[in-house]
Amino acid sequence: MSVIELLAASPATFIGTCLVLGLAVGSFLNVVIYRLPIMLDRQWRAQCAELAGHDPHATTVAAERPERFDLVVPRSACPACKAPITALQNVPLISWVVLRGRCARCGAAISVRYPLVELLTGILSAWVAARFGFGLGALGALLLTWFLIALTFIDIDTQLLPDSLTLPLLWLGLTLSLWGTAGGAGVPVDLRSSVIGAVAGYLSLWSVYHLFRLVTGKEGMGYGDFKLLAALGAWLGWQMLLPVILMAAVVGAVVGIVLLAMRGQSRSTPIAFGPFLATAGWLVLMFGHELVGRYLTLFAMRS
Repeated sequence: MSVIELLAASPATFIGTCLVLGLAVGSFLNVVIYRLPIMLDRQWRAQCAELAGHDPHATTVAAERPERFDLVVPRSACPACKAPITALQNVPLISWVVLRGRCARCGAAISVRYPLVELLTGILSAWVAARFGFGLGALGALLLTWFLIALTFIDIDTQLLPDSLTLPLLWLGLTLSLWGTAGGAGVPVDLRSSVIGAVAGYLSLWSVYHLFRLVTGKEGMGYGDFKLLAALGAWLGWQMLLPVILMAAVVGAVVGIVLLAMRGQSRSTPIAFGPFLATAGWLVLMFGHELVGRYLTLFAMRS
């Protein structure tokens, strides 16, 4: 029996495999969450220098050409002592527990968020496997889940939703819809629902943004939110946009009120909306059709 046949025949094996795979992907997502904003910042600074008439690649005696920095190079290292992290020290979740959350060389504390992202990715991946079973739907749902996790934490840290993540997510959703066989029961959705969902997702928040700016003279959200909702529309179909928006708005309002009360911040303090969109999108991915079905049943009973 081949590996694919084993995964297809044994749900428990498939779920366990996705759990382990999710832990490994979570380790990579930690790299993406930390490095991608720095890469974008360096890229923007280089572009600004080029527009100003400076050669961003020129070297001087005082400043050498910056070293390569991307998702692969340099190797992961301790933020305090810069000691490279070995392969054994980089095993998802287990290494952090064995090292008791500290660098093996200098003893500096390692943020608990690293294992939490790995654990979250592993649990959500296993949950997706249990929900969808072996097949194209599970593959699509896993990809969407991993993208949403990365976007959530990047937006929390920087209030940015990078095009380098939102746009590939949008195109992946549209591409997978070419093989859509879910019939409204999951992912991928059919091509028509995906295209309409992408367009409607973008235009809905774009319209709210410009209406809010027209009335108040302020910007209520960023263009990254438009692109993220467009991507969710491409993956989930236009039928699921309203539940996503309503759920994100309600959760965002509650969290915003709690943060204002706990931190004593003013109403003008910006709060990233991307994490609420991503959370709502994932919940609708997993339970959207059941929730909508129950709501319609309850509405029919009352009427």
